[in-house]
Amino acid sequence: MNSLMPELATERLLFSWDSPRRLKAGITAFVALSLIAHALCFYIFQIIYPPTVALLPPPARITLITPASDEGRTLLRWIDAEDPALAFTTHRPSEARLRALPKVEHVPSYLAVEPTLKGFPPAEVDLGIPSSLPPGAVRFARQKTAPANGPTRTSVSFSNELHAFGIPTYPEPSFAASNDETPETISFRVAVNLVGEIRYCFPLSSSGDPALDEQARSYITRCRFPPSSTGTDKADSFLAWGIAILEWGSDIARSQPASAASATP
Repeated sequence: MNSLMPELATERLLFSWDSPRRLKAGITAFVALSLIAHALCFYIFQIIYPPTVALLPPPARITLITPASDEGRTLLRWIDAEDPALAFTTHRPSEARLRALPKVEHVPSYLAVEPTLKGFPPAEVDLGIPSSLPPGAVRFARQKTAPANGPTRTSVSFSNELHAFGIPTYPEPSFAASNDETPETISFRVAVNLVGEIRYCFPLSSSGDPALDEQARSYITRCRFPPSSTGTDKADSFLAWGIAILEWGSDIARSQPASAASATP
């Protein structure tokens, strides 16, 4: 056994159990070279971003084509030559007159429809004596029908606020219109005191005739209510306001026309 040990020591072993110093040194050198190469590349190929600057859009520009230059005149002549509106425009012939009517052949109506001719009157002549009373148109005598309703009188009605005073007494109506138009119903705002007098009368509408408006106002102010029994010493201190409506009737006198007045002797 002891004799075999020196032989084994001199033989080469299958696996090398020595420390791998060379391999560690090679890996360390490779990593160092890689770091140096990366640093060099970052230094050489470094990217420098420019600062962010907001650039305004360029101002608008207008180029005018004028005949001041040769290029402008050439372009204008080309535009005139290639204008499609001129190519499709209808031009009058040079020999045509301005606003000349078209030549249309006139076709008379009697060429299409033959007219019917009337015959000659009879040749016989009436030699008798003409009548002194020739027949004429018969006149129809139309009778004037009387209106179904009789003449209506002008009436005045007061609102509910004045019904507490009782039934008013009205003066004799006498109205004369200045024209022939039908007057419209007129209304007034009135104030009645304790005595029954109409102290205030303000028109709210018009009849269309200023003369009738004034006559209606005078007629309403002359209306009287029964006096109140509460006392007359404070007649003007208490006023009851209401509405008076005057409806026109057929008892309005109409003004005669100037022609009829001048014709009468």
